[in-house]
Amino acid sequence: MGHDREREILLELVRVTETAALKAARFMGTGDKNAVDAAGVDGMRGMLDLVRINGTIIIGEGEKDKAPMLYNGEKVGLGGDAVEVDIAVDPIEGTSLVANGMPGAISVMVAADKGTLMPFPTFYAHKIAVGPEAKEGVSLDEPVRVNLHVVAANLGKKVRDLTVVVLNRPRHEALIREIRECGARIKLIQDGDVAAAIATALPDTGVDMLMGIGGAPEAVITAAAMKCLGGEILTKLYAPDKDQQERAANAGFKDLDETFCADDLAKGDGIVFSATGVTDGEMLRGVRFEGDKCVTESIAMRYRTGTIRRIITTHDLSRKTIRGSSGQELRV
Repeated sequence: MGHDREREILLELVRVTETAALKAARFMGTGDKNAVDAAGVDGMRGMLDLVRINGTIIIGEGEKDKAPMLYNGEKVGLGGDAVEVDIAVDPIEGTSLVANGMPGAISVMVAADKGTLMPFPTFYAHKIAVGPEAKEGVSLDEPVRVNLHVVAANLGKKVRDLTVVVLNRPRHEALIREIRECGARIKLIQDGDVAAAIATALPDTGVDMLMGIGGAPEAVITAAAMKCLGGEILTKLYAPDKDQQERAANAGFKDLDETFCADDLAKGDGIVFSATGVTDGEMLRGVRFEGDKCVTESIAMRYRTGTIRRIITTHDLSRKTIRGSSGQELRV
């Protein structure tokens, strides 16, 4: 992308995730996750039209026949002779969290040099995510007990002092049991393993490690952030049925035991990342409405320079309008 364009794109991406977060936050606690998702997608897609890039969605809302906007392969940005980039998005990571007024929801996106983001052929993947001080020696080929002891040793802690984040799913019953038998602490989350994984690489979050099976596309977004932070995410395809196994094979992924690291999922140096909080979490505070104003908190990262920015933005809703995907200016 080049240094100057990366700087410009990074701040433009923050405006995009801010817009998605602002629109979706209005539906917090309504119980309607579809409305949350629609608002986030509309805000993100509308603002992307203003970004001076020639972008292709690599990780998006799914296939075109099921996602009217931000679908895989969709072209976004002003186009023309603008820089070509891969785009990975999750307009609202944790739509159910927002709908139910629960913590940890974010709006997140990545821009990277063309051809550097890996499109996952399966819906789910095995994951381990850790911060920079904990990553040495961690492996998806090792038992849970071994990884816990490795991370504890790296961090200078006892296993009983580790906090491991796990998605609260029936498929994780055995994993949860093993972690408990080792004596480590567990934080169960309902959704949002991107934010939880990234939190392992940030200071003062109280989270040391993420383990379990989660969304495969989200692993690519996480990988971009972990590269910026110096952390690591390890993944293996999770293909429990014949259909997903065939999808993986047709995409050239024939070895389901192959481990991919952050550098495999997000290659190269031209990576910029932005996330804005929708509801409060360890990583970011959620949107706050205060009369005619509201406040957002975002994190913006650039891999090439190692720059990490925390951005607190006050939006004056008496004057500010938000551009939707139709091109109309819509009040938040």
